[in-house]
Amino acid sequence: MIIELILTGIFIGTMSGFFGIGGGMILVPVLLVLGFGVKDAIGISIVQMVFSSVFGSYLNHKKGSLIIGEGIFVGIGGFSGGYIGGYITHLIPDNVLQFLFLGLLVFALFRLFFSKHHTDDSLTKTLNKGLLFVIGLVIGIFSITLGIGGSIILTPILVGLLHYPIKKAVSAGLFFVVFSSIAGMISRLNTGTIDFHNGLVVAVASLAGVTFGIWIKEYVKDTHHKAALLILYLFATVMLIKKMWF
Repeated sequence: MIIELILTGIFIGTMSGFFGIGGGMILVPVLLVLGFGVKDAIGISIVQMVFSSVFGSYLNHKKGSLIIGEGIFVGIGGFSGGYIGGYITHLIPDNVLQFLFLGLLVFALFRLFFSKHHTDDSLTKTLNKGLLFVIGLVIGIFSITLGIGGSIILTPILVGLLHYPIKKAVSAGLFFVVFSSIAGMISRLNTGTIDFHNGLVVAVASLAGVTFGIWIKEYVKDTHHKAALLILYLFATVMLIKKMWF
């Protein structure tokens, strides 16, 4: 099992760096297939997200693709929501968690598919700081409850509603995961509902993948990047449906 977890960590890290996701939208279904229960899978996913998002955001900032700016207000909201979400996960039945996860994947898939392509930063819109906090809060609660970082919800909002260029939206999405995942891990550790040992194995292995994924991202065209992101969402959706019904 340890080899499978290491390979999974490298793969998830690459996905995290390239797509700006915490990795939970892929890692949770993969862990379910490997035989973990949904709540153990969520706990492992949260640990991995802390490592990959912090390291990935550091690399993105060095490369100039992460402009923190107003993202800090979404992040603070995400931290608050993630902390709350970590406490309520164990109160929700497994089948309800799986259906919520499926609903978010379908939402993200359609939101991103119908968004227009933007490359000009001057077209980027902004929102009231209080509203940004509320958006982060809501996404944080849902995401950590489901063991995902929240970028699968935030990135389509940034691209589709606020007109962010895709690569900057991806970097901002991964930065959001820093806040939500750290808060989620703290609250899950307080309730004793996290598999920290297996989580560390996946998390440490993911760091190599994050470096590789961010390197690839810089050399891919925006339109191809968006197409790859859509394929990723579709893949995760199919995997989860297969687990739930077959």
